[in-house]
Amino acid sequence: MSRIGKKPIELPKGVTATLVDGVATVTGPKGTLVKTLPECVSLQDENGKLTVICNDQSRKAKAMHGLGRSLLQGMVTGVNSGFTKALEIQGVGYRGASAGQTLTLNLGYSHQVVFEVPAGVSVSMPNNTNIVLESCDKQQVGQVAATIRGFRPPEPYKGKGIRYVGEKISLKEGKSS
Repeated sequence: MSRIGKKPIELPKGVTATLVDGVATVTGPKGTLVKTLPECVSLQDENGKLTVICNDQSRKAKAMHGLGRSLLQGMVTGVNSGFTKALEIQGVGYRGASAGQTLTLNLGYSHQVVFEVPAGVSVSMPNNTNIVLESCDKQQVGQVAATIRGFRPPEPYKGKGIRYVGEKISLKEGKSS
């Protein structure tokens, strides 16, 4: 048995979860998430607590037991409170602006980088150097943040570029004369 897979998942008030034909649907105040769980796991609901049950005792099934539970816990947390990723832009002249679901970034290129944020992820910019992404889907908000960071990753000499808030960049020394 998986240590992680054995833990029950508490369902907060207003959150419901169902599993039909291997497809888990979790609904809450922030939205609805649908994900296909591995075939070797099933759900059991006991008084507002979900338990993921492993149907097989093979090595792969035990690994999928923990994975299924982690995916379900992420879905429950997402529809209840949501997930947030924050990015910061560092560099002289580097800035951005958001208008609706469109993010326009000036990153030192000869052109502006225009990025359409996918549906399901909301973007806001409290000032012109901070980007805040919010969504109920943990995977989607992380992927969008990684895509934005990929437009200009922090370079190792001056640290200019887009980084996650709190990310430490080890700077190289540069040329010595």
